[in-house]
Amino acid sequence: MNSLLTVGKNILPAKRSSVIPGFGLTMGFTLFYMSMLVLIPLGGLVLFTTSMGWEAFWQSITDPRVLSSLRLSFGASFIAAILNAFFGLIVAWVLVRYTFPFKKVIDALVDLPFALPTAVSGIALVTIYSQNGIVGRYVELLGFQIAFTWIGIVIALTLIGLPFVVRTVQPALEDLEKELEEVAASLGATRWQTFKRVIFPAIQPSLLTGFAMALARAIGEYGSVIFIAGNMPYKTEIAPLLIVIKLEQFDYTGATAIAVVMLIAAFLILLFINLIQWWNRRYSDEN
Repeated sequence: MNSLLTVGKNILPAKRSSVIPGFGLTMGFTLFYMSMLVLIPLGGLVLFTTSMGWEAFWQSITDPRVLSSLRLSFGASFIAAILNAFFGLIVAWVLVRYTFPFKKVIDALVDLPFALPTAVSGIALVTIYSQNGIVGRYVELLGFQIAFTWIGIVIALTLIGLPFVVRTVQPALEDLEKELEEVAASLGATRWQTFKRVIFPAIQPSLLTGFAMALARAIGEYGSVIFIAGNMPYKTEIAPLLIVIKLEQFDYTGATAIAVVMLIAAFLILLFINLIQWWNRRYSDEN
């Protein structure tokens, strides 16, 4: 028996070689790429902030104008993400479950905000929702105003965040087994009960991921918002625009402080996304 084990050890290689060689080289390129584009710029931003001192940093981010812009950016982004989670789920459901004319065209239009320049989408929104726009003129008769208000900002952020929810939920709906719905219906469950207890728990991780991605995208949006916002301080001035204004005024301390706050928010959102993905993998393994 010992001789057979010795022969086996001599025949089998001690370590299986990689199918695709070059791990060290590719890892080096990966670290270089990530360092030059992500780690070094963000590290420099944090390092400059630490050199400011806590008092200067706190004074910068607690300025009334800065707080107003941060509240508007985070508040409008959260509302837009909620709207995207609701309507994005409906759009994904229609694209997966139904067959209708021009379905492929509508499916392609979902990705249009990805390819459309943000300035173009901003100008298009102003054209539609301004006082002389196609929709804005009729809304004005009702005593409301969309352009140059927080409502217009929410609409712009909803536009650029919709694809994140649709493209995240759509694969989850496609992988959902319809037999489970048939079993639930055969057991006497209503449509609402089937959706609540069978469908929604299966797509919930994907929906939360899409919500978080849309939220992160909306917080940093600049191009499509400045055209429809009006950019009035304390009213419709978003945080990314205030950063640009402070840079133009050579107030690098104030611009960096606002950028760090938004960086921390983006990091927390990405952490939330990773936790959801971990939960999704765990849920899939258990089922």
